[in-house]
Amino acid sequence: MKRLLIILITLAASFPAFCCTSVIISGRVTYDGKPVMMKHRDTGQLNNRIERFKGDKFDFIALVNSDWRTKPLSKYGFSGEAWTGVNSAGFSIMNTATYDLKDDDVPAEEMDREGIVMFRALGICETLEDFENLLNSLPRPMGVEANFGVIDAHGGAAYYEVNNTKWVKFDVNDEPSGYRVVTNFTQTGRPEDRKGVDRYEKASVIMKTIGTYVNTSHIGAKDMKRRITHKDLINRISRSGSPILRDITSACIVIEGVKDGGNPSQTVMWTALGSPASTVYVPLLVMKEDHIPSYLKSSETSENAILCDNAIRLTGKNVTEQCREVEKIIDRRFESIYLRWTRGFLPYERFCRLYDSICRKYFEVYEEKLNDY
Repeated sequence: MKRLLIILITLAASFPAFCCTSVIISGRVTYDGKPVMMKHRDTGQLNNRIERFKGDKFDFIALVNSDWRTKPLSKYGFSGEAWTGVNSAGFSIMNTATYDLKDDDVPAEEMDREGIVMFRALGICETLEDFENLLNSLPRPMGVEANFGVIDAHGGAAYYEVNNTKWVKFDVNDEPSGYRVVTNFTQTGRPEDRKGVDRYEKASVIMKTIGTYVNTSHIGAKDMKRRITHKDLINRISRSGSPILRDITSACIVIEGVKDGGNPSQTVMWTALGSPASTVYVPLLVMKEDHIPSYLKSSETSENAILCDNAIRLTGKNVTEQCREVEKIIDRRFESIYLRWTRGFLPYERFCRLYDSICRKYFEVYEEKLNDY
């Protein structure tokens, strides 16, 4: 019996924590004034998908576990879980787990409510202030121990360190570097319980050299500004290998927001379902109707997204070159219609039709390129 207990303790200690690596970049330092945020998701739920929801105030799209089900949650009075998402007001939210903030005896079965909080926030929040009001209104204990990352369409960009009773805000706009890297520890928690330090250090080193500098003097800017795109964050950080890329990595999402006062519907959620090493990313927007490509959603025959199923099947196979070739197609074609639409040269309805066509053909090329695998 004693030997069995030792084995169980050893296994528990060696089991990888379900963690994430994240970054928020302030619009203050980006070339177009738009904030950007990335969530590299690590979890035991390797199969996840994208779904569209209708909230009390705003429609939203979100990353959900494939075995997810909406169910009543009496403590909060609302239902659902989301693990990253953006709504029609341009409010975007993500989280990373922490292990250094909990300072109470709330049992484990009453914890892990982060997904519930984010689902609610996406349905009712437009600004950082709205999210803060939500945190203040939740019943205590909140059932969370996490960093929440938030950007909005009003210039807001911040992380919130939250436990069962309180929260602390860190405004990314005030960071000297203009960005903040967050993994699985906090500034206000216990140093001895920090996790994810190795991933934090690697991502921080990468962030110092990521992207390119652009001369923005033609729009009145005094300094060179950094251009950091979804490609930079996914390729340089999420696909950087150990310790960031792990066998429990299930997705990477990069949300490119809009500048202060911009059109929130132009927020783009670049989504790579499955391990970033064996999948391709797809640009998503909260449109007036559901335009999420079918291969990112559940179907009548499966709760799983086809693209995520494929990524899991291809894990460990050398498909990097093929996936990157396919992504060049979506980058080029999507940018063409997106720029024409946002600059007023393409009507919204025409943009939607072209978007659907591009995403459909994109997947056809993807299947052709990876047919031999």
